[in-house]
Amino acid sequence: MSHYCDLAPGHPFHGPYHDHEYGFPVDDDRTLFERLVLEINQAGLSWLTVLKKREAFRAAFEGFDIDRIAGYGEAERARLLADASIIRNRLKVDAVIHNAGVAQALQAEHGSLRAWLDHHHPLGHAAWVRLFRRTFRFTGPEIVGELLMSTGYLPGAHRDDCPVQACILAAGPPWTQLS
Repeated sequence: MSHYCDLAPGHPFHGPYHDHEYGFPVDDDRTLFERLVLEINQAGLSWLTVLKKREAFRAAFEGFDIDRIAGYGEAERARLLADASIIRNRLKVDAVIHNAGVAQALQAEHGSLRAWLDHHHPLGHAAWVRLFRRTFRFTGPEIVGELLMSTGYLPGAHRDDCPVQACILAAGPPWTQLS
C-alpha cells in the first residue's frame, strides 16, 4: 500500500499540502473549519479532486468565515448548489452550514475550536469519532481521522523517515504532548 509520503512529493497539488500543512498543528479556527469542510467534501471522492477545488471552496464559503456561513439561508444554499466550481452535494452543503452554527456554539463555550479540541484531547480514534458524531454532521471515521491527523491531533500523517515528519515533530503537534 502506498503512503501519502510516497505519492505527494513533487506533485503540484499533493506536494505543497503534504510538505506544509498535512500533520502540522493548526491554531486558527478558520483553518480548522476549512479542513473540516474539505474532509466532508472529500467523502466518496479523491483528495486530489478536493485540493484542485480548494480555492473555489475558499471563495464560495467566503474564506471559511464561520459566522457568515452559520448565517447562510436558502439563497446562499441555492448559490452553493449552483456553483459548478465546488462539489454540489446537498447533504455536504447542508452539513457545512449546520456545522458552522455548531462551531459558533463551541467557540462561545470554549473560546475557540482549537480550545474545544484541546479540552477533549487526548482521545483515541474511536472516541474522537463518537464525539464528532454527537457534535457535528457528516463526520464518520475516515473524515474524523483525516481531520485530526491533518491538524496534529492524531499521529500517522507521515512516515517516520519522511523529511516532513521532523518538521512536524519540531512544531509540537498535540499528539506528541500526551500526558
